[in-house]
Amino acid sequence: MSFTDISRFSGPKQTVGYALLLGVSSLAMVPEAALAAGTRAGTLIENTASATYDVGPTQISVDSNTNTVRVDELINAVVDWSDSADVMTLPGSTGQVLAFSVTNNGNGEESFSLSTISTLGGDDYDPTVTSIVIDDGDGIYEPGQDTVYIPGPNDPVLLPDASVTIFVLSTTPAGAGDGDRGGVQLIAASRTGTGAPGTSFSGRGEGGGDAVLGTTGGDGSDDGFYSVSAASVSLVKSASVLNQFGNANPIPGATVTYTIVATTTGSGSLANLAINDAVPTGTTYVPGSLRLGSTALTDAADADAGRFASNAITVSLGTVPGGQSRTVTFQVTIN
Repeated sequence: MSFTDISRFSGPKQTVGYALLLGVSSLAMVPEAALAAGTRAGTLIENTASATYDVGPTQISVDSNTNTVRVDELINAVVDWSDSADVMTLPGSTGQVLAFSVTNNGNGEESFSLSTISTLGGDDYDPTVTSIVIDDGDGIYEPGQDTVYIPGPNDPVLLPDASVTIFVLSTTPAGAGDGDRGGVQLIAASRTGTGAPGTSFSGRGEGGGDAVLGTTGGDGSDDGFYSVSAASVSLVKSASVLNQFGNANPIPGATVTYTIVATTTGSGSLANLAINDAVPTGTTYVPGSLRLGSTALTDAADADAGRFASNAITVSLGTVPGGQSRTVTFQVTIN
């Protein structure tokens, strides 16, 4: 910490004869609360020495001038990624949120500018940052309630030891694949200045003293990450034929059993997955033949997963995680 010596000696030095016994008393302005960075910038630390000596039976006391120093401002910024793990996203998703905290670890009130870098290197894709948002204090991203950051007009102003939550919103490229990881760096930089630790800015500290860059150099940064959790589905359709003569020749009157196997892959899930298949021209659907696995489904649009309408079958599978399969069968007869 740097101190500005307002006055080494605020009055003329008093001289005394005889032997002197020196003592020191300290009269200091103490901040209201202890700070991580120490005494509040602008605080005046005052100190007066005294001497006593005896003249016969009488003890004489003499005070020195009062020495006063003003505490300079130490500027430190700390940025931390707040999410407990990678934020899951999907290819093409917009408004994906990373959370960071920005803390003023200095000893004076300080304003910070915010910026991001999404071309970090070492990851699999570069998210497209669409906005930086300042939290309203509850730590929860709330569109329309939290404040979109505009550099300059609403730079966060933080008291010593105070923190603010910052949200970074990004778009995931449509071409990102399952398991891909993309990072964004948030940077908070003091508006007073940044540079090498120990750099001093004359007269720019809180309370009229100097501002001195601390160990962080007046700015801080941290990286947050998204991870793509996607899934895909593949369909394999096969057919078996059984005619009225007990063989597999596809002649009029023969029954064709279609089997459709849906297999999902990836670390994510597919929502509202449904299998649809139109009854081929030249055939007629066999009522009541629709099945999901070993479970028979009704043809009506009711509580179960299947239905037959407009000469097509539909089976609704709901949300299916990657790494699973579902089998649908139905029958038609050849006209």
